[in-house]
Amino acid sequence: MPQSTSREKSSGVRPVSAARLANSLFTSSFATRATVASSAPGRVNLIGEHTDYNGGPVLPVAIERRTAVVGRVAGRWALTSDTESGVAQVEIDDPMRHSWPDYVVGVVRELRALRAAPPGAELAIATTLPIGAGLSSSAALTVSAAKALSLLAGKRLSPAQLVEVAFRAEYHQVGVRCGRMDQTIAAHGERGTALLFETFDGILQRVPFPGRLWVVETGRSHRLTGGALNQRRKECEEALAFCREWRPGLAALAQLPPSDLPEMERRLPPPLVKRVRHVVTETARTRAAAEALAAGDLTRVGRLLVEGHQSLRVDYESTIPEADLIVDSAMRHGAFGARLTGAGWGGAVVVLAPAEWETRIVAEISADFEAGFGRPPEIWSTRAASGVRRETIPG
Repeated sequence: MPQSTSREKSSGVRPVSAARLANSLFTSSFATRATVASSAPGRVNLIGEHTDYNGGPVLPVAIERRTAVVGRVAGRWALTSDTESGVAQVEIDDPMRHSWPDYVVGVVRELRALRAAPPGAELAIATTLPIGAGLSSSAALTVSAAKALSLLAGKRLSPAQLVEVAFRAEYHQVGVRCGRMDQTIAAHGERGTALLFETFDGILQRVPFPGRLWVVETGRSHRLTGGALNQRRKECEEALAFCREWRPGLAALAQLPPSDLPEMERRLPPPLVKRVRHVVTETARTRAAAEALAAGDLTRVGRLLVEGHQSLRVDYESTIPEADLIVDSAMRHGAFGARLTGAGWGGAVVVLAPAEWETRIVAEISADFEAGFGRPPEIWSTRAASGVRRETIPG
């Protein structure tokens, strides 16, 4: 889906729900009523970046902003979105278009393999998520679409099945070499909690998180269907092959213990050393952050966020100047911590701040950002929210 503007500013004004927006769009586009509606959340990954496809832990939070899909069974496949004009008619078996309908087409193909897709459908999609901000708008779309389309086919898929359909749609059909974190939190999110997800064995552990997070958008969108993310994943696969020469039983990079880092640095080519160092240290940081969050130690959580950002900047080389400025500003003005969230090379920074100072801190961040880049950033807040759900269609 193309770039869209944020609907909620730091003033705290609540946006119209994505489900209502999608239902209104459906009625105006197809001149009839939808029969099914669903929505799924975006996410902020507190910490655990680029660990999910390396067999390590992640600590995401489902956020209040969502993507909704409403529709009805039809004799054709027709899609419309609040970020595009007009209705797109698609053929499920045609080559991908390299545009946003590919994500829905991918979901349909994967549902067909489960005999859980309708023969055709008219769908309207609306989102309150900023696109390209590193908040998993693509997984929100694919999980919501999987839910809506399977319901149109008369099937009720489990959250685990929705995760797999959405993951396979994005990875195998669209070509994004992602892990399963985004789809997992979109399906399993729960209000007031973060989710420690051990990606290697699939263990999910809920961690209480009743507080508020601030999201500061860099204003630079990222694209995941090629380029840097796929290159980093390739480098990690190469690094794992090197490590297996002296650690034959190593199943994933995240299983490499920190005590092996000196030997790894001696054996691997320089570019790969940095990637492995990030994965190994981020794995330790993520588990430590989950423990600190469970204990209510936000000072320690914040410190780990900043360490993670520095690792992204130095070892994974995935940050950008706008994100670095936001993190530096947040720490100067009294935040617990901040870091770039999402794959990187654009996106948004998550800021954890003391409740009594958060308004002042985000105002200072905004001023520093505008002084540095000549424009104010979009800033908004969220609490941990629920995962995918069926929505009621307004009467």
